[in-house]
Amino acid sequence: MRLFSKLFSLTLAVSAAALPTSDHVVHERRAGTPSRWEKTARVNGTEKVLVRIGLAQSNLDRAYESDSVSPNYGKFWTSEQVISTFAPSDETVDAVSNWLVNSGVAASRLVHTKNQGWIVFESTAHEAESLLHTKYYHYTDKVAGTKAMAAEEYRVPQTVQKHIDYVKPGVLLPFASKKNRAAKRTRTYKPSRKVAANASSLSTCDELITPACVAALYKIPPTSPNVSASNSLGIFEEGDYYAQEDLDLFFANYTPYIPQGTHPKPAFIDGAEAPVPVEYAGAESDLDMQLAYPIIYPQTITLYQTDDYNYASGEIETDGFFNTFLDAVDGSYCTYCAYGECGDDPNLDPVYPDNSTGGYTGQLMCGVYKPTNVISVSYGGQEADLPAYYQERQCNEFLKLGLQGTSILFASGDDGVAGPPGDDSDNGCLGNGTIFSPAFPNSCPWVTNVGATKLYPNHTIADGESSVVDPIGHPYSIAFSSGGGFSNIYTVPEYQAAAVAEYFQNHNPPYPYYEGNASFGKNGGIYNRLGRGYPDVSANGDNIAEFNAGEFIMEGGTSASTPIFSSVINRIVEQRIAAGKGPLGFLNPVLYRNPHALNDITNGSNPGCGTEGFYTAPGWDPVSGLGTPNFPKLLDVFLALP
Repeated sequence: MRLFSKLFSLTLAVSAAALPTSDHVVHERRAGTPSRWEKTARVNGTEKVLVRIGLAQSNLDRAYESDSVSPNYGKFWTSEQVISTFAPSDETVDAVSNWLVNSGVAASRLVHTKNQGWIVFESTAHEAESLLHTKYYHYTDKVAGTKAMAAEEYRVPQTVQKHIDYVKPGVLLPFASKKNRAAKRTRTYKPSRKVAANASSLSTCDELITPACVAALYKIPPTSPNVSASNSLGIFEEGDYYAQEDLDLFFANYTPYIPQGTHPKPAFIDGAEAPVPVEYAGAESDLDMQLAYPIIYPQTITLYQTDDYNYASGEIETDGFFNTFLDAVDGSYCTYCAYGECGDDPNLDPVYPDNSTGGYTGQLMCGVYKPTNVISVSYGGQEADLPAYYQERQCNEFLKLGLQGTSILFASGDDGVAGPPGDDSDNGCLGNGTIFSPAFPNSCPWVTNVGATKLYPNHTIADGESSVVDPIGHPYSIAFSSGGGFSNIYTVPEYQAAAVAEYFQNHNPPYPYYEGNASFGKNGGIYNRLGRGYPDVSANGDNIAEFNAGEFIMEGGTSASTPIFSSVINRIVEQRIAAGKGPLGFLNPVLYRNPHALNDITNGSNPGCGTEGFYTAPGWDPVSGLGTPNFPKLLDVFLALP
């Protein structure tokens, strides 16, 4: 929806005295011009400029007062409460408005957007430069030929600075699209045998993980035949589609108690479709279903399949991820403003109607599905793939969904401390190819990350699991180690601070580090000592039995770990509903207060970037998190909460 269809007039409370110009301080400064862009000329002072001032949101610093030791625990918010709580305060609106009016911008020229995130006015370039103590230049994208207006820095009054998020036009130039959008990918190989001789046997779990192995590893009991119709497990998919024939083959061989034809409930977004003929089946979607159903059935699965084929397949290139899904489960996100962006980004996200051949020609779907209590997501990328402002706005949405009672779990990645090879460098690392590459949106403080574990050869369930480290060719054609590390965008959240501090104190990694993204790579540092650590938890993710495209295969990846842990949480929510309680929402504050409810993983590492990566350790670590689920203990913890 266009910006000005949402505008209405703004009533101002104007103070008598103008702010002194000497009070101006630098609000944003760009270190240099990206190589793709060329500064061409100063902007003519008479040129028209639409100035948009993004207003700072309220109360984000106290969003998670509702943890396990708070009397507010379990008192989830309505969407209306979320919007009103985080909307810019009256003080913020008044402070910015007064500054503009006292600087000579007539009150009648100002509009405040209905989504509350912006104050907007038309100006000449000269007036905008005077207001912001800056100089605007024209820039040209040397590759695409597109043009943009931007400044190298701008200033605002110090007394107003805390009320302002971003100003546009500001220092940001449009993000240069990358050709390959990273996604969590399973590791696949075809074993010599067709299927396990005895699907219920636990003697070969070190060779093949079956539903029986998963249940034994995590002490998951059989499900009750009586389940709540409202407690469906949500699974996200993009560009990968399940086949019913594969599900039926799996059920027949491993879970005959699940009827043939059992399938997920469709929640298709912006032209998505599923299932597909078996020869086109994706290993990712098949895997998610085949791991989740044995744990939760007769609970159901809701499939959030996103985007039409043009966008989902990459035929139309986009680098953005998850925004169309978030639009569909929360209509307010379609116009939500934060960090200088309002609504979806036309340079990064799919645009609907899609008038390309076979495209979805309807309008962007906003708020058409109620989010399930638990959502499992086995996809993502790296922080370096997208602008920080894009990720921060999205991270706020995960926070808000958690406050409304939805638990969201993400796969931590399959490349250890690196990203996918060839993404940001030949080895998937940053800087000169030695700096660790944190994953997106895993580093967001408001999601729960799931790393991968395995049973090493000749180890039994009683021996316990280790973190996955699979070199090239053993058994997959590419290396696989569980993703983990520290964010370059987000600082350590309060709920995690003690666990991270203990890790550094008792198990200090043998690598130089930097402190904050502003000192990226300083003194040879290869990871951010002050960043949010991930993963938070783990589950088995190697040698997984699967049927795909009509054949028996074996899979590995944190893509497998995530639906396992998500299914455990969905089972626990079911027990809470039966006890007259509600869903769990954001899980991490409770998990970090109760590490005894998880199986601690103390063997393994997550190599990458020419290093052995981080190492597991007693307690939390950036390889396996707090550990794998112990169903009875987790159930006791969560049932004891209000």
